[in-house]
Amino acid sequence: MKKNVYLLWLGIIGIAMLGPHKTLAQLIVLGQLRTRTELLQGQGTPLAKGEKPAFFTSQRTRLNAGYKGYRFHFFVAVQDVRVWGQDASTNNRITNSALNGLMLHEAWAEISLLDTAKTKLGKEFALKIGSQELLYDDSRLLGNLDWLQQARRHDAAVLKWGANNFTAHMGVAYNQNRELKTGTLYDGVPTAYPAGTNGIGTMYKSMQFIYLGKKLNRGIVSFLALKDDFQKYTLKQSGEKTIQNGTWNRVTVGPYLQLKPHPSWNVTASAYFQTGKDRDGKSLNANMYSVHGLYTVNKFFSIGPGFDHTSGTGANSAKNRTFDPLYGTPHKFWGQMDYFYAANGFGKGGLSDLYVNSVIKASEKFSVSADYHHFSSAETIHNAKDEKLSASLGSELDIIANYNLTKSISFQGGYCTYFTTSTLAYVKNVANPSKMANWAYLMINIKPEFTR
Repeated sequence: MKKNVYLLWLGIIGIAMLGPHKTLAQLIVLGQLRTRTELLQGQGTPLAKGEKPAFFTSQRTRLNAGYKGYRFHFFVAVQDVRVWGQDASTNNRITNSALNGLMLHEAWAEISLLDTAKTKLGKEFALKIGSQELLYDDSRLLGNLDWLQQARRHDAAVLKWGANNFTAHMGVAYNQNRELKTGTLYDGVPTAYPAGTNGIGTMYKSMQFIYLGKKLNRGIVSFLALKDDFQKYTLKQSGEKTIQNGTWNRVTVGPYLQLKPHPSWNVTASAYFQTGKDRDGKSLNANMYSVHGLYTVNKFFSIGPGFDHTSGTGANSAKNRTFDPLYGTPHKFWGQMDYFYAANGFGKGGLSDLYVNSVIKASEKFSVSADYHHFSSAETIHNAKDEKLSASLGSELDIIANYNLTKSISFQGGYCTYFTTSTLAYVKNVANPSKMANWAYLMINIKPEFTR
């Protein structure tokens, strides 16, 4: 498999570089080698007292090639993700998809359905098909999750239209485990690793979305409507799932607003409602809202508050009221230590996050951000004895430094600490937890680019 992918890449690049080039044709080859060395002492979930911290280096190696020609754009991204020492130094990798390894991250083509004369006027009408990243607005619900070394992509088709600062996208996806002779039943848990929306463990069978966006004089306003469908199933007495015909359908809708009402202020706000059925067929009625402001004090310093709220399910609720932030980038919003919505469970009580962001831009090449979060459960939590627990889920301090050595070489280092509570330990099912968790990392990112 690995040899075939390498040969495919050599063929694509060779044909593109040696073939005839018209004036409008362009080849772009972009590489990336990104290492991240991490010291984990309770990242994601508090460690129990006496547990030892972890230390490792992971590496993403990616090769992207894009070729633009008359009314088309072709793009392929191959990546290899692994931990240093994961493979024997003298042997080829034994195929095991649970270890990620070499894979095709993106492979898509975009066809312009308008003639060049119209696209030069700023109009767009195009079809993009294949494995692709979906990024919209602030990546809260649809994002590429680039912090994760493997990142995220979808097998989809997206129809794009745009003119006069207005954008309309319509996307569809339909998943199957393999080529079949009959039927369309889908096992939403692909081989080797838990899949799905921020750790829920199930991939959608099909997905459809409509995105509408309008550029304003001082910002952007948009609206997203997304429906994802999960294969129905029944449970045997043994707990084994039996896949059934039909799907449970979940619908998420809501607006997003980004405004710059004053040169010194930047404000973002969003609100989403979720209804239909969840992946297990339970009726769903959930919501989330967010507001954030950032004030630029001067060219060196910015600071601003924010508040996020995602609804949760109370103990006596007949419906699922826990909001799922879909296919976004939770690492960007709910703390760098990924305690919430990043494949790390914390029950169904939802989350309230009151935070302050600050950025110090010391120079064009060097900046430091410091963020403080205070997390609370959106719903009342009771323990096994039906005793009411404190709503506080703890607080987190994140300090991140960025330095751009050149256009292609950058460094990022971070130190983050989390102050735990007994309620957090209860919802994360950690006995005798440490009162404080720490995480530190150094990431080196090298991204050479070749254009012809």
